[in-house]
Amino acid sequence: MQVLQILKSKADDGVVTIAPGASVTQAAELLSTRRIGAVIVSPDGKAVAGILSERDIVRELGRRGPGCLTDRVDDLMTREIVGCRRDDSADQVLERMTEGRFRHMPVMEGEDMIGLISIGDVVKARLSELSMEKEALTGMIMGS
Repeated sequence: MQVLQILKSKADDGVVTIAPGASVTQAAELLSTRRIGAVIVSPDGKAVAGILSERDIVRELGRRGPGCLTDRVDDLMTREIVGCRRDDSADQVLERMTEGRFRHMPVMEGEDMIGLISIGDVVKARLSELSMEKEALTGMIMGS
């Protein structure tokens, strides 16, 4: 399955972004309200400046305490972004996520972000694929 198919299967294809100058508190509120694990830091909703995840915030809270909540998202975000393209396979994405130990990946077209997929999205797609394969094989064995 390709990334484009995964994006099409998502209930909400919008990408939640936050401006680079926003506070970590604002980002935490956004993550909580939207019930998501990461937010893309973007000046315009298309260019990716970085990504800020729940893990980033919790790690910094553990290190410095609540004082980090007034920091700007630019200070905590991950700047080295690994993205994918719409024609990448689910297996390629899972491999990159596993190697990089991250759970969210922007889908890029040139310099513009066109979507965001999570490891949950990819696992769901793979499980669906495996289920279809199982049904096809069962049908072949049973002679349907």
